[in-house]
Amino acid sequence: MSLYGMMRTGVSGMNAQANKLSTVADNIANANTTGYKKFETLFSTQVVNESGGTYYSGGVTALARQMVSQQGVLEFTNSSSDLAITGNGFFVVQDAAGTPQMTRAGSFVANSEGQLVNAAGFTLMGYSFENGIPSTVANGFEGLEPVQISDTELLADASTAATFVANLPSDAAIVTGTTAAGNVAASEFTSKTSIVAYDNLGGRKLLDVYFTKTADNTWEVAVFDQADASPTTSFPYASAPLVTDTLTFDPTTGNLAGGSPTSLTFTVPDGASLTVDMPDVTQLATDFIVAEVTMDGNPPASIERVEISADGTVYGAYTDGSTRAMFRIPIASVVSPDQLESRTGNVFLTTPDSGEVQIGFANEAGNGSVVSGALEASTVDIAAELTMMIEAQRTYTANSKVFQTASELTEVVIGLKR
Repeated sequence: MSLYGMMRTGVSGMNAQANKLSTVADNIANANTTGYKKFETLFSTQVVNESGGTYYSGGVTALARQMVSQQGVLEFTNSSSDLAITGNGFFVVQDAAGTPQMTRAGSFVANSEGQLVNAAGFTLMGYSFENGIPSTVANGFEGLEPVQISDTELLADASTAATFVANLPSDAAIVTGTTAAGNVAASEFTSKTSIVAYDNLGGRKLLDVYFTKTADNTWEVAVFDQADASPTTSFPYASAPLVTDTLTFDPTTGNLAGGSPTSLTFTVPDGASLTVDMPDVTQLATDFIVAEVTMDGNPPASIERVEISADGTVYGAYTDGSTRAMFRIPIASVVSPDQLESRTGNVFLTTPDSGEVQIGFANEAGNGSVVSGALEASTVDIAAELTMMIEAQRTYTANSKVFQTASELTEVVIGLKR
């Protein structure tokens, strides 16, 4: 029985080393595969109970385990759609059948439909900003859709919010005649400027803004559509002011008084309701100065490039210089990444041992950060793999000698019968 045990043990040793050589071969073949996690072969003994002073050899079993939790070195590229994760977590991708899976391989490029697809053909998934700021579905892949960026898409946003910072001269004369808000040919005003807003189709609308000092520390503000102005004279405009209001100032500080309005709200012609915040308008002893004007909205523009932030937000950068948040890339995580099931294409599925998937965002709840313009290199060390290959080869040969010796001894025993 012990001779047969030797043969069985030798076979188990050869099988175990063959498994190790298989993992070494796979590792070497994927030494340059983006996001690849190397396999390691773990050995455990097989023990047959000892009985009556006779030793029965057992053997060895080999378990191949992928070291998914090991971080690869980041290699930086010139493409903003190349993505890597530094820290814990995985990108969520889907295959052609729509099955969601996880990966660390972030070499994404846009396909013919504008969807970001990696080298293995898996499509990057994210949450859209289409219906507002996205939130995750913590324990599943529902709500995710392909991240799609099309450079042929034209975007135009109507203006809805603006800020206006200016100084009104405190020593200006008080206007006693008909003010700008009266909208007649003889209208008088103290200062004027114009601002650009955008209508629903992205068309530029020039708005004339008049400030008229009507009393000490009191100013009338009126906004007109410049398209309605009379040629060469402006007044009278073909339509009434879009909005009028009265600003009052504290004579001591020059800032808006406590009861004064701090914003104007009106509808842009052919556009949306626009709120112009003016809390920092002052009345000081200097000239009329417009210090700052900001306006949201934009004319029709196409996407020039894609920018992806460390929190996974995908921005479209448009030809007019504006940016727009379009998707947010989630981070998937499991309790035991090394127990995930590896599939073709360098993707992973959950198993009972890995735990269920949890979806979150980058830099939250222990998840890593998204790095744009970088790829995670394979965790394979070629020198170490070659060393292990030599070791496995020698151990395989030694186990074959055990089998060969047991076989020869068995033939001796059989020969005794002759």
